Amino acid sequence: MSWFSAAVSVAAARQASAAGKYNQAVQNRNAQVAEKEAERLEQVKEFDIARFDKEFTKLQGETKTRILFSGAELSGTGLRILRANAEEAEIEKDLIEYNSKVGQSRAFEQANFARMQGQIARNQARAAELGYYAQAGESLLTNYGKS
Repeated sequence: MSWFSAAVSVAAARQASAAGKYNQAVQNRNAQVAEKEAERLEQVKEFDIARFDKEFTKLQGETKTRILFSGAELSGTGLRILRANAEEAEIEKDLIEYNSKVGQSRAFEQANFARMQGQIARNQARAAELGYYAQAGESLLTNYGKS
């Protein structure tokens, strides 16, 4: 009977090990997905800034045209308007950059957390595995002790 008990414990130990490795692999995959999301956010930021720059250049051109079309010169109020637009554009680009960095930080934190969860799952499985091997050893010792 104790041979059977030992065999069951060894099988359970192997199963615990396999489950721990699987859970760790799942969490590592989740970490990779989060890192890819951070990369995607960087690409979105670059696209948003490029699109914003294009729209801003168009806006500034239209503003210059309106100023000149009105008969005014590009001095005084006209230049203040163009400068104010440029300052607002820099603030907007900084905001795009900031929001992207926040999103990327969150994604990297998710990746780190997933890796930690994977390591915890693996460690828990190792502890269970050792426990099952101990049960198998105890079962065998009990059997030989009675003989």
